[in-house]
Amino acid sequence: MRRGLIDPFGRRIDYVRLSVTDRCDLRCFYCMPPDFHDFEAPDHWLDLDEIERVIRAFSELGVGRVRLTGGEPLTRRGVPELAARLAALPGVEDLSLSTNAIQLERHAAALHRAGVSRLNVSLDSLDPQRFKAITGGPLEKVLRGLSAASQAGFSPIKINMVVMRGVNDDEVEAMVDFCIAHGFTLRFIETMPMGETGREASEHFLDLREVKARLAQRYRLLPGVMPGGGPARYVRVAGTELRIGFITPISQHFCASCNRVRLAVDGTLHLCLGQEHSTELRPLLRAGISDAALKEAIQQAIALKPEKHEFREQPGQVVRFMSMTGG
Repeated sequence: MRRGLIDPFGRRIDYVRLSVTDRCDLRCFYCMPPDFHDFEAPDHWLDLDEIERVIRAFSELGVGRVRLTGGEPLTRRGVPELAARLAALPGVEDLSLSTNAIQLERHAAALHRAGVSRLNVSLDSLDPQRFKAITGGPLEKVLRGLSAASQAGFSPIKINMVVMRGVNDDEVEAMVDFCIAHGFTLRFIETMPMGETGREASEHFLDLREVKARLAQRYRLLPGVMPGGGPARYVRVAGTELRIGFITPISQHFCASCNRVRLAVDGTLHLCLGQEHSTELRPLLRAGISDAALKEAIQQAIALKPEKHEFREQPGQVVRFMSMTGG
């Protein structure tokens, strides 16, 4: 029987968000500065064998959910191969991937064959010019990637929209209609003060309770649920299959039910998105740590997990960008 990872506040940790790169082929203004180039050197990245070894240790400690993230994970070579290796690990019951979908068109089929069961796709605007202003990239590639993912058999496909006042909040209803038409799930996300860019974007912060109230004037919203290990609170649009999730790290934080940690591409295990508590696993791996000692190191790290973030109390506390942490 697998042992569980329990943090000091009684929360079961059963979800690892695994960053395979800190690089990205977009430059969303709330995530990464346009002139940022201070990426981890490739020899600092965990290689595929090291990643598999760490995730195996987590799975033997009771973690069943793994999400591949970045940066943009599809900018790293070998991600479908890595996905197949992780999906084959005993105990990994749910393997998913977050992507901006710029390169999804050519990878969707291989990812599905490899065992990735679910996709989250970032999409902050349906207007090509606005999308380019937010991300620096072409909307057309994202839409082609979504089409390829649907054809490959992914279900559910979740659309993640960071809603920003005065930037894209006028597209909320259009995004709902788009997801109804294409059979996608929709999640709205509040901005977070992660690094300098995140703090600047927080000037556009919009409490998602306002968005939900606005949607309730146009749609009949019913209680809804979705499988997965994330923090979204869901409703269903009556008369459709659409589930809408609200991810509210600021207005209604979900720290009491946090079940996840993040492994950065350099082997840093981040224990909270909004705190600096972390453990470095790469030096241990490259010094020849045993499997038993690796699991002990992970257990010791979980003992450091803080109770909650302090985005409101100390918005300047976290200086690393989201792409450096892992999405």
